[in-house]
Amino acid sequence: MLILTILLALPVALLLLLCAVLWLECSAALVASRKPRSLPPTPPRLAVLVPAHNEAGGIQHTLEQLILQVEQPQQVVVIADNCSDATAEVARGVGVTVLERFNERDRGKGFALDYGLKYLAADPPEIVVMVDADCDLTPGTIDHIAHQSARTGCPVQSLYLMEKPLQPQAKDAVSAFAFKVKNLVRPLGLQQWGQPCLLTGTGMAFPWDVVRSVDLASGEIVEDMKLGLDLAIAGYAPQFCGDGLVLGRLPSVEAAATSQRTRWEHGHLQMLQRYVPPLLGSAVRQFRLDLLATALELAIPPLSLLVVLWVGVALVTVLVTLLGWVYIWPFVGIASAGGLLLISILGAWVKFGREDLPLQTLLSIPLYILWKIPLYFKFLRKPEAEWVRTERDGVESEKS
Repeated sequence: MLILTILLALPVALLLLLCAVLWLECSAALVASRKPRSLPPTPPRLAVLVPAHNEAGGIQHTLEQLILQVEQPQQVVVIADNCSDATAEVARGVGVTVLERFNERDRGKGFALDYGLKYLAADPPEIVVMVDADCDLTPGTIDHIAHQSARTGCPVQSLYLMEKPLQPQAKDAVSAFAFKVKNLVRPLGLQQWGQPCLLTGTGMAFPWDVVRSVDLASGEIVEDMKLGLDLAIAGYAPQFCGDGLVLGRLPSVEAAATSQRTRWEHGHLQMLQRYVPPLLGSAVRQFRLDLLATALELAIPPLSLLVVLWVGVALVTVLVTLLGWVYIWPFVGIASAGGLLLISILGAWVKFGREDLPLQTLLSIPLYILWKIPLYFKFLRKPEAEWVRTERDGVESEKS
Protein backbone atom coordinates (compact mmCIF):
# COMPACT_ATOMS: atom_id res chain seq x y z
CA MET A 1 0.00 0.00 0.00
CA LEU A 2 2.78 2.45 0.83
CA ILE A 3 4.55 1.97 -2.53
CA LEU A 4 1.28 2.42 -4.46
CA THR A 5 0.49 5.53 -2.42
CA ILE A 6 3.89 7.03 -3.24
CA LEU A 7 3.51 6.24 -6.95
CA LEU A 8 0.08 7.88 -7.02
CA ALA A 9 1.27 10.80 -4.91
CA LEU A 10 3.72 11.96 -7.60
CA PRO A 11 1.15 12.93 -10.29
CA VAL A 12 -1.24 14.19 -7.59
CA ALA A 13 1.44 16.46 -6.11
CA LEU A 14 2.41 17.75 -9.57
CA LEU A 15 -1.20 18.54 -10.47
CA LEU A 16 -1.71 20.24 -7.11
CA LEU A 17 1.38 22.40 -7.71
CA LEU A 18 0.30 23.41 -11.23
CA CYS A 19 -3.27 24.18 -10.15
CA ALA A 20 -1.95 26.20 -7.20
CA VAL A 21 0.25 28.27 -9.53
CA LEU A 22 -2.70 28.85 -11.86
CA TRP A 23 -4.84 29.91 -8.87
CA LEU A 24 -2.19 32.35 -7.67
CA GLU A 25 -2.03 33.93 -11.14
CA CYS A 26 -5.79 34.17 -11.65
CA SER A 27 -6.46 35.40 -8.11
CA ALA A 28 -3.90 38.19 -8.47
CA ALA A 29 -5.44 39.21 -11.80
CA LEU A 30 -8.84 39.66 -10.14
CA VAL A 31 -7.53 42.53 -7.99
CA ALA A 32 -5.19 44.06 -10.60
CA SER A 33 -5.68 47.64 -11.70
CA ARG A 34 -5.53 48.26 -15.46
CA LYS A 35 -5.11 52.03 -15.55
CA PRO A 36 -2.97 52.93 -18.59
CA ARG A 37 0.41 54.56 -17.98
CA SER A 38 1.08 58.07 -19.23
CA LEU A 39 3.65 58.22 -22.03
CA PRO A 40 6.79 60.39 -22.09
CA PRO A 41 6.77 63.13 -24.75
CA THR A 42 9.76 61.77 -26.68
CA PRO A 43 9.33 58.29 -28.21
CA PRO A 44 12.31 55.97 -28.60
CA ARG A 45 13.68 55.50 -32.12
CA LEU A 46 12.05 52.32 -33.32
CA ALA A 47 11.50 50.00 -36.26
CA VAL A 48 8.58 47.62 -36.75
CA LEU A 49 9.25 44.23 -38.35
CA VAL A 50 6.31 42.54 -40.08
CA PRO A 51 7.07 38.98 -41.28
CA ALA A 52 4.62 38.00 -44.02
CA HIS A 53 4.08 34.87 -46.08
CA ASN A 54 1.39 35.15 -48.76
CA GLU A 55 -0.59 37.83 -46.91
CA ALA A 56 -1.63 39.95 -49.91
CA GLY A 57 -5.29 39.60 -48.99
CA GLY A 58 -5.06 41.25 -45.57
CA ILE A 59 -1.71 42.92 -44.97
CA GLN A 60 -2.76 46.35 -46.23
CA HIS A 61 -5.24 46.77 -43.37
CA THR A 62 -2.58 45.95 -40.77
CA LEU A 63 0.01 48.23 -42.37
CA GLU A 64 -2.41 51.15 -42.57
CA GLN A 65 -2.93 50.86 -38.81
CA LEU A 66 0.81 50.58 -38.17
CA ILE A 67 1.87 53.66 -40.12
CA LEU A 68 -0.49 55.76 -37.99
CA GLN A 69 1.57 54.73 -34.94
CA VAL A 70 5.06 55.55 -36.24
CA GLU A 71 6.68 58.81 -37.31
CA GLN A 72 7.50 57.65 -40.86
CA PRO A 73 6.03 54.75 -42.90
CA GLN A 74 9.59 53.59 -43.73
CA GLN A 75 10.04 52.58 -40.08
CA VAL A 76 7.72 49.65 -40.84
CA VAL A 77 9.73 46.88 -42.49
CA VAL A 78 7.81 44.06 -44.18
CA ILE A 79 9.74 40.85 -44.83
CA ALA A 80 7.90 39.17 -47.69
CA ASP A 81 9.11 35.65 -46.97
CA ASN A 82 8.94 33.01 -49.72
CA CYS A 83 5.83 34.69 -51.12
CA SER A 84 4.14 33.47 -54.29
CA ASP A 85 1.47 36.20 -54.24
CA ALA A 86 1.45 40.02 -54.33
CA THR A 87 2.37 40.59 -50.67
CA ALA A 88 5.44 42.69 -51.53
CA GLU A 89 3.59 44.81 -54.10
CA VAL A 90 0.68 45.51 -51.73
CA ALA A 91 3.09 46.52 -48.95
CA ARG A 92 5.06 48.83 -51.24
CA GLY A 93 1.80 50.49 -52.21
CA VAL A 94 1.27 51.53 -48.59
CA GLY A 95 4.70 53.20 -48.52
CA VAL A 96 6.53 50.96 -46.05
CA THR A 97 9.97 49.38 -46.47
CA VAL A 98 9.78 45.98 -48.13
CA LEU A 99 12.37 43.19 -48.10
CA GLU A 100 11.89 40.04 -50.15
CA ARG A 101 13.44 36.79 -48.99
CA PHE A 102 13.53 33.48 -50.86
CA ASN A 103 14.99 30.40 -49.21
CA GLU A 104 13.35 27.02 -49.76
CA ARG A 105 15.40 25.33 -47.04
CA ASP A 106 15.11 27.80 -44.14
CA ARG A 107 11.40 28.48 -43.97
CA GLY A 108 9.40 30.05 -41.18
CA LYS A 109 8.79 33.19 -39.18
CA GLY A 110 12.01 32.96 -37.17
CA PHE A 111 14.17 33.05 -40.29
CA ALA A 112 12.17 35.99 -41.67
CA LEU A 113 12.64 38.00 -38.47
CA ASP A 114 16.37 37.26 -38.43
CA TYR A 115 16.55 38.53 -42.02
CA GLY A 116 14.84 41.73 -40.97
CA LEU A 117 17.19 42.24 -38.01
CA LYS A 118 20.21 41.87 -40.27
CA TYR A 119 18.79 44.60 -42.50
CA LEU A 120 18.30 46.91 -39.49
CA ALA A 121 21.86 46.29 -38.25
CA ALA A 122 23.25 48.88 -40.70
CA ASP A 123 21.47 51.61 -38.69
CA PRO A 124 20.00 49.92 -35.61
CA PRO A 125 17.01 51.47 -33.82
CA GLU A 126 16.68 51.70 -30.05
CA ILE A 127 13.63 49.45 -30.02
CA VAL A 128 12.49 46.70 -32.40
CA VAL A 129 8.77 45.92 -32.49
CA MET A 130 7.44 42.72 -34.08
CA VAL A 131 3.89 42.53 -35.42
CA ASP A 132 2.20 39.80 -37.45
CA ALA A 133 0.74 40.69 -40.84
CA ASP A 134 -2.84 39.63 -40.08
CA CYS A 135 -3.82 41.52 -36.93
CA ASP A 136 -5.46 44.75 -35.70
CA LEU A 137 -3.78 47.19 -33.32
CA THR A 138 -5.59 49.69 -31.12
CA PRO A 139 -4.19 53.25 -31.23
CA GLY A 140 -1.20 53.78 -28.96
CA THR A 141 -0.21 50.11 -28.75
CA ILE A 142 3.20 50.59 -30.40
CA ASP A 143 3.98 53.62 -28.21
CA HIS A 144 3.10 51.81 -25.00
CA ILE A 145 5.17 48.68 -25.59
CA ALA A 146 8.11 50.62 -27.07
CA HIS A 147 8.26 53.06 -24.14
CA GLN A 148 8.01 50.26 -21.58
CA SER A 149 10.77 48.30 -23.31
CA ALA A 150 13.01 51.39 -23.47
CA ARG A 151 12.32 52.26 -19.83
CA THR A 152 12.96 48.78 -18.42
CA GLY A 153 15.53 47.44 -20.89
CA CYS A 154 13.44 44.27 -21.18
CA PRO A 155 11.35 42.56 -23.86
CA VAL A 156 7.67 43.55 -23.61
CA GLN A 157 4.63 41.57 -24.69
CA SER A 158 1.46 43.51 -25.48
CA LEU A 159 -1.99 42.23 -24.70
CA TYR A 160 -2.83 39.88 -27.58
CA LEU A 161 -6.35 38.49 -27.85
CA MET A 162 -8.43 36.61 -30.40
CA GLU A 163 -11.75 37.70 -31.85
CA LYS A 164 -14.37 35.11 -32.63
CA PRO A 165 -15.21 34.45 -36.30
CA LEU A 166 -18.05 36.42 -37.88
CA GLN A 167 -20.37 33.43 -37.43
CA PRO A 168 -19.02 31.80 -34.26
CA GLN A 169 -19.87 28.40 -32.90
CA ALA A 170 -19.89 27.59 -29.18
CA LYS A 171 -16.36 26.19 -29.34
CA ASP A 172 -15.13 29.47 -30.86
CA ALA A 173 -16.40 31.38 -27.83
CA VAL A 174 -14.75 28.88 -25.47
CA SER A 175 -11.51 29.05 -27.47
CA ALA A 176 -11.49 32.86 -27.33
CA PHE A 177 -12.05 32.70 -23.56
CA ALA A 178 -9.23 30.17 -23.11
CA PHE A 179 -6.99 32.47 -25.14
CA LYS A 180 -7.95 35.39 -22.88
CA VAL A 181 -7.08 33.38 -19.76
CA LYS A 182 -3.69 32.54 -21.24
CA ASN A 183 -2.83 35.96 -22.70
CA LEU A 184 -4.55 38.39 -20.32
CA VAL A 185 -5.49 36.85 -16.99
CA ARG A 186 -2.33 34.90 -16.29
CA PRO A 187 0.19 37.55 -17.50
CA LEU A 188 -1.73 40.19 -15.53
CA GLY A 189 -1.54 38.01 -12.43
CA LEU A 190 2.17 37.43 -12.92
CA GLN A 191 2.65 41.18 -13.29
CA GLN A 192 0.88 41.67 -9.96
CA TRP A 193 3.34 39.26 -8.37
CA GLY A 194 6.25 41.14 -9.96
CA GLN A 195 7.14 38.22 -12.23
CA PRO A 196 7.78 37.94 -15.98
CA CYS A 197 5.45 36.53 -18.61
CA LEU A 198 5.88 34.37 -21.68
CA LEU A 199 6.01 35.89 -25.16
CA THR A 200 2.70 35.02 -26.77
CA GLY A 201 3.21 36.24 -30.33
CA THR A 202 2.48 39.44 -32.17
CA GLY A 203 2.90 42.83 -30.50
CA MET A 204 6.36 42.43 -28.95
CA ALA A 205 9.01 45.12 -28.31
CA PHE A 206 12.74 44.59 -27.67
CA PRO A 207 15.73 46.81 -26.98
CA TRP A 208 18.14 46.39 -29.89
CA ASP A 209 21.02 44.92 -27.86
CA VAL A 210 18.64 42.51 -26.14
CA VAL A 211 17.04 41.07 -29.28
CA ARG A 212 20.47 40.62 -30.88
CA SER A 213 21.73 38.64 -27.86
CA VAL A 214 19.94 35.46 -29.00
CA ASP A 215 19.47 33.68 -32.32
CA LEU A 216 16.05 34.01 -33.96
CA ALA A 217 16.87 31.99 -37.08
CA SER A 218 14.93 28.80 -36.43
CA GLY A 219 11.98 26.93 -37.82
CA GLU A 220 10.32 26.42 -34.42
CA ILE A 221 6.53 26.21 -34.61
CA VAL A 222 6.25 28.55 -31.59
CA GLU A 223 9.25 30.74 -32.29
CA ASP A 224 7.90 33.61 -30.17
CA MET A 225 7.70 31.48 -27.04
CA LYS A 226 11.18 30.09 -27.66
CA LEU A 227 12.57 33.61 -28.11
CA GLY A 228 11.13 34.69 -24.78
CA LEU A 229 12.55 31.67 -22.98
CA ASP A 230 16.01 32.16 -24.48
CA LEU A 231 15.93 35.82 -23.46
CA ALA A 232 14.79 34.94 -19.93
CA ILE A 233 17.73 32.57 -19.51
CA ALA A 234 20.04 35.28 -20.87
CA GLY A 235 18.82 37.65 -18.15
CA TYR A 236 16.12 39.54 -20.06
CA ALA A 237 12.82 38.11 -18.88
CA PRO A 238 9.81 39.50 -20.80
CA GLN A 239 7.30 41.86 -19.18
CA PHE A 240 3.59 42.23 -19.83
CA CYS A 241 1.97 45.45 -21.06
CA GLY A 242 -1.80 45.60 -20.94
CA ASP A 243 -2.07 49.23 -22.06
CA GLY A 244 -2.36 48.41 -25.76
CA LEU A 245 -4.17 45.66 -27.61
CA VAL A 246 -3.42 43.50 -30.63
CA LEU A 247 -6.28 41.45 -32.03
CA GLY A 248 -6.22 38.36 -34.20
CA ARG A 249 -9.20 36.38 -35.41
CA LEU A 250 -9.91 32.72 -34.92
CA PRO A 251 -10.40 30.95 -38.27
CA SER A 252 -13.96 29.94 -39.08
CA VAL A 253 -12.94 26.94 -41.17
CA GLU A 254 -12.79 23.79 -39.02
CA ALA A 255 -9.61 22.43 -40.61
CA ALA A 256 -7.82 25.77 -40.16
CA ALA A 257 -8.91 26.04 -36.52
CA THR A 258 -7.66 22.52 -35.80
CA SER A 259 -4.35 23.21 -37.56
CA GLN A 260 -3.85 26.45 -35.64
CA ARG A 261 -4.59 24.85 -32.28
CA THR A 262 -2.36 21.88 -33.09
CA ARG A 263 0.58 24.15 -33.83
CA TRP A 264 0.06 26.28 -30.72
CA GLU A 265 -0.44 23.45 -28.28
CA HIS A 266 2.09 20.98 -29.67
CA GLY A 267 4.59 23.85 -29.67
CA HIS A 268 3.81 24.66 -26.03
CA LEU A 269 4.25 21.03 -25.02
CA GLN A 270 7.55 20.81 -26.89
CA MET A 271 8.82 23.96 -25.16
CA LEU A 272 7.62 22.55 -21.82
CA GLN A 273 9.65 19.38 -22.32
CA ARG A 274 12.72 21.21 -23.58
CA TYR A 275 12.89 24.27 -21.33
CA VAL A 276 11.37 23.51 -17.92
CA PRO A 277 14.37 21.44 -16.68
CA PRO A 278 17.05 24.00 -17.73
CA LEU A 279 14.94 26.87 -16.39
CA LEU A 280 14.63 25.16 -13.02
CA GLY A 281 18.34 24.35 -13.01
CA SER A 282 19.30 27.94 -13.83
CA ALA A 283 16.87 29.27 -11.23
CA VAL A 284 18.58 27.19 -8.53
CA ARG A 285 22.14 27.92 -9.64
CA GLN A 286 21.58 31.65 -10.10
CA PHE A 287 19.07 32.12 -7.24
CA ARG A 288 16.67 33.75 -9.71
CA LEU A 289 13.01 33.86 -8.76
CA ASP A 290 12.08 35.11 -12.23
CA LEU A 291 13.36 31.91 -13.84
CA LEU A 292 11.48 29.80 -11.30
CA ALA A 293 8.29 31.71 -12.06
CA THR A 294 8.88 31.29 -15.82
CA ALA A 295 9.47 27.55 -15.40
CA LEU A 296 6.26 27.11 -13.39
CA GLU A 297 4.25 29.21 -15.87
CA LEU A 298 5.58 27.18 -18.79
CA ALA A 299 4.95 23.91 -16.93
CA ILE A 300 1.20 24.56 -16.86
CA PRO A 301 -0.10 22.76 -19.96
CA PRO A 302 -2.97 24.16 -22.07
CA LEU A 303 -6.07 24.39 -19.88
CA SER A 304 -7.96 21.68 -21.74
CA LEU A 305 -5.08 19.26 -21.27
CA LEU A 306 -4.77 20.24 -17.60
CA VAL A 307 -8.44 19.39 -17.11
CA VAL A 308 -8.02 16.07 -18.96
CA LEU A 309 -5.00 15.16 -16.82
CA TRP A 310 -6.86 16.08 -13.65
CA VAL A 311 -9.89 13.96 -14.62
CA GLY A 312 -7.66 10.97 -15.42
CA VAL A 313 -5.66 11.14 -12.20
CA ALA A 314 -8.83 11.86 -10.16
CA LEU A 315 -10.59 8.76 -11.51
CA VAL A 316 -7.61 6.55 -10.67
CA THR A 317 -7.27 8.15 -7.22
CA VAL A 318 -10.95 7.71 -6.35
CA LEU A 319 -10.94 4.11 -7.56
CA VAL A 320 -7.87 2.94 -5.64
CA THR A 321 -8.95 4.90 -2.55
CA LEU A 322 -12.39 3.27 -2.52
CA LEU A 323 -10.76 -0.12 -2.94
CA GLY A 324 -8.56 0.61 0.07
CA TRP A 325 -5.33 0.22 -1.90
CA VAL A 326 -3.87 3.59 -0.89
CA TYR A 327 -4.03 5.98 2.03
CA ILE A 328 -6.61 8.76 1.94
CA TRP A 329 -4.32 11.75 1.48
CA PRO A 330 -3.81 11.41 -2.33
CA PHE A 331 -7.59 11.79 -2.58
CA VAL A 332 -7.40 14.98 -0.51
CA GLY A 333 -4.63 16.27 -2.78
CA ILE A 334 -6.49 15.65 -6.03
CA ALA A 335 -9.70 17.14 -4.60
CA SER A 336 -7.76 20.25 -3.59
CA ALA A 337 -6.23 20.52 -7.06
CA GLY A 338 -9.66 20.25 -8.64
CA GLY A 339 -11.03 22.96 -6.37
CA LEU A 340 -8.20 25.34 -7.23
CA LEU A 341 -8.64 24.64 -10.95
CA LEU A 342 -12.38 25.26 -10.80
CA ILE A 343 -12.01 28.47 -8.76
CA SER A 344 -9.36 29.77 -11.19
CA ILE A 345 -11.49 29.22 -14.28
CA LEU A 346 -14.70 30.53 -12.72
CA GLY A 347 -12.97 33.56 -11.25
CA ALA A 348 -11.43 34.41 -14.62
CA TRP A 349 -14.80 33.99 -16.30
CA VAL A 350 -16.66 36.18 -13.80
CA LYS A 351 -14.30 39.16 -14.21
CA PHE A 352 -13.00 38.78 -17.76
CA GLY A 353 -15.19 36.39 -19.74
CA ARG A 354 -18.91 36.92 -19.15
CA GLU A 355 -19.40 39.28 -22.09
CA ASP A 356 -17.71 36.95 -24.57
CA LEU A 357 -18.85 33.67 -23.07
CA PRO A 358 -22.48 33.60 -21.81
CA LEU A 359 -23.37 31.11 -19.08
CA GLN A 360 -25.14 28.75 -21.46
CA THR A 361 -22.03 28.66 -23.67
CA LEU A 362 -19.80 28.14 -20.63
CA LEU A 363 -21.58 24.82 -20.14
CA SER A 364 -20.20 23.68 -23.52
CA ILE A 365 -16.63 23.58 -22.18
CA PRO A 366 -16.72 19.75 -21.76
CA LEU A 367 -17.55 19.40 -25.46
CA TYR A 368 -14.69 21.76 -26.34
CA ILE A 369 -12.30 19.62 -24.29
CA LEU A 370 -13.53 16.46 -26.03
CA TRP A 371 -12.91 18.18 -29.40
CA LYS A 372 -9.28 18.73 -28.41
CA ILE A 373 -8.47 15.28 -27.00
CA PRO A 374 -7.43 13.87 -30.44
CA LEU A 375 -4.97 16.75 -30.71
CA TYR A 376 -3.18 15.53 -27.57
CA PHE A 377 -3.13 11.92 -28.74
CA LYS A 378 -1.58 13.16 -31.97
CA PHE A 379 1.18 14.77 -29.91
CA LEU A 380 2.01 11.35 -28.42
CA ARG A 381 2.10 9.74 -31.87
CA LYS A 382 3.60 12.44 -34.08
CA PRO A 383 4.16 15.94 -32.69
CA GLU A 384 3.81 18.85 -35.10
CA ALA A 385 7.29 19.70 -36.36
CA GLU A 386 6.84 22.26 -39.13
CA TRP A 387 5.58 25.82 -38.93
CA VAL A 388 2.34 25.87 -40.94
CA ARG A 389 0.69 29.10 -41.98
CA THR A 390 -2.88 29.09 -40.70
CA GLU A 391 -5.45 29.33 -43.45
CA ARG A 392 -7.12 32.75 -43.46
CA ASP A 393 -10.83 32.85 -44.11
CA GLY A 394 -11.17 32.64 -47.87
CA VAL A 395 -7.42 32.24 -48.42
CA GLU A 396 -5.68 29.05 -49.41
CA SER A 397 -3.40 27.56 -46.75
CA GLU A 398 0.28 27.09 -47.48
CA LYS A 399 3.31 25.95 -45.54
CA SER A 400 6.10 28.31 -44.73
